[in-house]
Amino acid sequence: MIIMPIRNGAEYIQSLRGRSLRVYLFGELVKEPVDHPMIRPSINAVAETYDVANRDSEIASAQSSISGTRVNRFLHIAESTTDLVNQNKMQRKLGQLTATCFQRCVGMDALNSLYSTTFEIDVKYQTVYHKRLIEFIKMIQKENFMIGGAMTDVKGDRSLSPSQQEDPDMFVHVVKRDEKGIYITGAKAHQTGCINSHWIIVMPTMRLRPEDKEYAIVGAIPTDAKGITYIYGRQSCDTRSMEDGDLDAGNAKFSGQEAMIILDNVFIPYELIFMHGEVEFASMLVERFTCYHRRSYVCKTGLGDVLIGAAAAIADYNGVANASHIKDKLVEMTHLNETIFATGIASSYQAHKTASGNYQNDDMLANVCKHNVTRFPYEISRLAQDIAGGLMVTMPSEKDFRSLETGPLLEKYLKGRKGVSTENRVRILRLIENMTLGRNAVGYLTESMHGAGSPQAQRIQIARQMQLEYKKRLAKNVANVVEGEANDLTQEQSEYFDRVFAT
Repeated sequence: MIIMPIRNGAEYIQSLRGRSLRVYLFGELVKEPVDHPMIRPSINAVAETYDVANRDSEIASAQSSISGTRVNRFLHIAESTTDLVNQNKMQRKLGQLTATCFQRCVGMDALNSLYSTTFEIDVKYQTVYHKRLIEFIKMIQKENFMIGGAMTDVKGDRSLSPSQQEDPDMFVHVVKRDEKGIYITGAKAHQTGCINSHWIIVMPTMRLRPEDKEYAIVGAIPTDAKGITYIYGRQSCDTRSMEDGDLDAGNAKFSGQEAMIILDNVFIPYELIFMHGEVEFASMLVERFTCYHRRSYVCKTGLGDVLIGAAAAIADYNGVANASHIKDKLVEMTHLNETIFATGIASSYQAHKTASGNYQNDDMLANVCKHNVTRFPYEISRLAQDIAGGLMVTMPSEKDFRSLETGPLLEKYLKGRKGVSTENRVRILRLIENMTLGRNAVGYLTESMHGAGSPQAQRIQIARQMQLEYKKRLAKNVANVVEGEANDLTQEQSEYFDRVFAT
């Protein structure tokens, strides 16, 4: 049952009920995902993205020139540098509120990267993809839907291109066409928030060759479309959300979500297709998406804020808040967290206008931001565990704390400083465990490593943009180095580097 338009988190949750989803968890078909205790915390995290738009409209909503209305920022096409900066501010705020992945950045970044890419495909081939996309955006903005993006294929033998695979289904591809549309088959792995979405945009995952034409497909499909099966991903300590009480979960209300999407002859009508065989534009789409999305990882600074707060709180509860080494560790955690935010928001501030009219953030700084994210949350987590102490991972269960026999003993022997309840001390320790080892460590650590491309992917992009020849020329100029004409930059090269640095 879909409430149209969706106005708040409660209506969003209600809109997910009654869908014909094929979701498997622990080998069984889930009757109603909304009510499943392991799935519901991830739905709550998405609901917060609706409520924050009502509470803080400046950063979490925007006036859209496409629909002419104020829309949730996750559905907005960035029309200025300020729009991109506000995306980052919203992402950090939501990280602070949920301490987990709130699952909407992929959809936002997919829409923005498609906006410029479809425009350029149309210019070259006189297609109508951009017009179709605009109509789709008008619809989702009007109804306030959640959009998921599906990019990562399972890939099979990674030394082979899509068309060279022994099994063609290792990459999503077109299997047949008719007068109304196309049918696709394949699988998308670790798809964030896919079950919690209303629509999913399927995209290619990599640069494609001419022979990979059937894999160069982008289209929008309803989450409950015929032929889709979802297999829910496990997370560390995830069954704690199915136990009585909320103490052991650490973060009982919110969590992330990943699932595998199996596509078996799924139909996409032509009016919802935004790329159809234009292989040379696959790399443009992927690179523009990853540029947006790697900068979007400033969301991890919101989680970092929560973890720094938890570390400071447990130090206080333990009576060591004024110890110099504790203060120094908190300073280092803050320094690392703010470094991530600085590179991400700088990427947004350094945005440029595309030919389509929307704004694309700076690619070099986006990759530096994401590369920091692959490292710094691990060190922040290590320091949080250092401050927390070993009790974080050796505490008895909530049932032991509630037991008439063992509860009083634990209350007596697990006290911290005077004036702090044992339960509050345990709750903070469980939160640190949750974020650094448990369920939400998926979103804070492993996703930080591999989401939007693993570390080497960022290093490749950084290497492409180092501008070493330009920088060598700067050094030689300062050092008054005189070389033969053969070693000088051409006029064309010099103008190029001057233009790049100027922008």
